[in-house]
Amino acid sequence: MKYQSILSRLFAFSVTAVIISSCGSTVTDPVSSSETQIILEEDPATATLDTEAIGSRNNQTKVLIPVASGTLVYENKNVHLDASNAQEGYVIVEYLGDSAKVKLQVTGSDDVKYTYNLRGGAEVFPLSAGTGTYTIAVFENIKSNQYTSAFSEVLPVKISNEFGAFLYPNQYVNFTETDQTITLAKELAASADNDLDVVSNVYNYIIKNISYDYNKAETVQSGYVTVVDDILASGTGICLDYAAVMTSMLRSQRIPTRLEVGYAGEAYHAWISTYIEDIGWVNGIIEFNGTEWELMDPTFAANSSEKTLKNFIGDGSNYSTVYVY
Repeated sequence: MKYQSILSRLFAFSVTAVIISSCGSTVTDPVSSSETQIILEEDPATATLDTEAIGSRNNQTKVLIPVASGTLVYENKNVHLDASNAQEGYVIVEYLGDSAKVKLQVTGSDDVKYTYNLRGGAEVFPLSAGTGTYTIAVFENIKSNQYTSAFSEVLPVKISNEFGAFLYPNQYVNFTETDQTITLAKELAASADNDLDVVSNVYNYIIKNISYDYNKAETVQSGYVTVVDDILASGTGICLDYAAVMTSMLRSQRIPTRLEVGYAGEAYHAWISTYIEDIGWVNGIIEFNGTEWELMDPTFAANSSEKTLKNFIGDGSNYSTVYVY
């Protein structure tokens, strides 16, 4: 079966050219990774969930709401950038011009360029690189795949909430307290005694109730972002969808979670990592081995019986992160 990328097309403009892809495009120069593997004792194949049990953990929903406070604003006639709460790990950008196709680039002190489509209205974007200097730039389409600069600002940021970027919603991990996905997360967390129980319950639900959408993987367009309730309702999705739904659920339970995009072997792919107190960031994506699991890739787990998909994603030993949302 032929797999296409998640954001499958090359777009180029006057400043840079970026390929955003996932779930299967072949690449030749994977980046290196120094992520640590953590073994979590759980069996997703046999675990059961008692939805009536009440755990000792505080399992109430807490959805952090990004705010455009207006205390630190950069703007021109086309772009409004609110950096009032940059210390929390996010900025809010709104495009006010009349171009039909607009790109946003966020570049941190790690020199990694994050390129987004601006879709209208105020949108939230994470400052994934932490404390440092960011360049926020907006580009308007001229014709075809050519863009011109509409706005640029160099923004010094000192992060006070080290987990903020991975707790607030943003364009790629977009959720609200009224979403059915978040209501379900509260139900899944109800029996948990600790954060690891929440991760296990959410993980087990997703891998049992969402199946891989091969057709969507082949036809998805550049700029695609997940609508988490749509994925929950359909019961199907691609790797970005699996990761976005699980990330949204865990963030609503105050568990810092990174939606990560990068390489699984030679395939571009999306997965997650979570921060567990006394353990740290749990990553190092390995398949379930029958007695314990080390897996933070719900796409791989949900389809581990699919030999083709398994080969396509890889065995976990060669995952490396490029982008973090």
